[in-house]
This record gives sequence, C-alpha cells and structure tokens, in this order.
Amino acid sequence: MDPESWQPMVLPKQTSDSLQFPGYQDKLKDAKKISGESEAIEIGTAKIDNYPVALGIMDSHFMMGTLNTAVGAALKQIMQVSLTQKIPLILFVASGGARMQEGIYSLLQMNSILNEWQALLDAKTLVINVLTDPTMGGVSASFGFKADYVLAEDKAQIGFAGKQVIAQTSHEILPANFQTAEDLLTHGLVDQIVPRERLRSSLATLLKLHRGK
Repeated sequence: MDPESWQPMVLPKQTSDSLQFPGYQDKLKDAKKISGESEAIEIGTAKIDNYPVALGIMDSHFMMGTLNTAVGAALKQIMQVSLTQKIPLILFVASGGARMQEGIYSLLQMNSILNEWQALLDAKTLVINVLTDPTMGGVSASFGFKADYVLAEDKAQIGFAGKQVIAQTSHEILPANFQTAEDLLTHGLVDQIVPRERLRSSLATLLKLHRGK
C-alpha cells in the first residue's frame, strides 16, 4: 500500500460462541495474543500506486485464518464498501477453511458471501484475489477463486482437503507438487504466480489497466 494510505475499518461483528464449543474461548484468547488482532481478518481502504482500493486481509496467525461468522461479516462489509465507493476490491486470502468451533454457522458464510458476490458481478467491479499459504477448505471452495484475477504467491498450498487426507482416501501416490500454486497454474486454476516482492507492482499494473472501472 502507499505510505499512510491505509484506513482500517472496525469489524462489523464480534466473534460469537453460539455452540459453546469446549475450549473455544481459550483458543480465541491465544489467537488474539499471537496475532495482535481481534479476528482473522482486517478490512479497510487504501491506495496502491495512487489507485484507491478496498482491501480484505486474512491472517493465518489467527486460528489459521479460518472462516467464521465474524470473518464472513467483515468480507461482506468490505464488498459493500467496494460497491458503494466504486473502487476495486482486493482480497489477500489465507485460510485453513471453515472454523469448526462455530460449526454450521461457519459453513453458512460460504453461501452468504457468494450471494453478496453477485452484486459485484452485476456492477462490473474489478476483483482481485491473492491466494497465499495456505488457502484451503471452504474458503477455496467458495470465494477463493471468484475473482477477475486470481493471483497466487509462489509455493503456496492451495486446495480443498489436505494432501494426506486425499492420499488416504484415494489410495493414490500424489505428485510432490500437488496443491502448490505452481501445479494450479499448470492446470489453469490461477492466472499468475507473483512472488511477494513483485506483488505491489503487479497489482498496480492491473489497477492501471482497469482504471475507471
């Protein structure tokens, strides 16, 4: 981001423990201490090479960036900001999938986020997803690949179920590069692999190409 351009937003929903899952409160306390954040995502607006953007930044240090009701609400809010302000949306995705401690409430976020996505499509809003390590589970299965451009950091693990689970279920010997960004690029599932040191310039180029949209 351009220096001093980041304008963070307060997350619209607090984390809930509706299922009273054993040990969840302790895990939340540990995650807040480790990450320094209140949840597994930050949202806000900023500029990249002087182009205004709406940003959602998931944090794998907070319970592996898992998707729950609070993260889902934040994603939907930053999507609305992108629509209202008519600025591109960029999501930096890092997640182990849906958060099991919130059960069905976490899984419901997949559908509700995709429902909100239709408005972005209708408005022809530019959306860029940057898949980082890891991008797994319900996040990859829902909005992870729903963008005009899907970029991936080099060597990032990207998939649905874990490699070991798939190997045990299929009884197949999987290739060494299975579920890597490089493998997904070969099969056309991501548009480009961008190392972190080149990410700013790559995003700036895409924003320049789509200016005014």
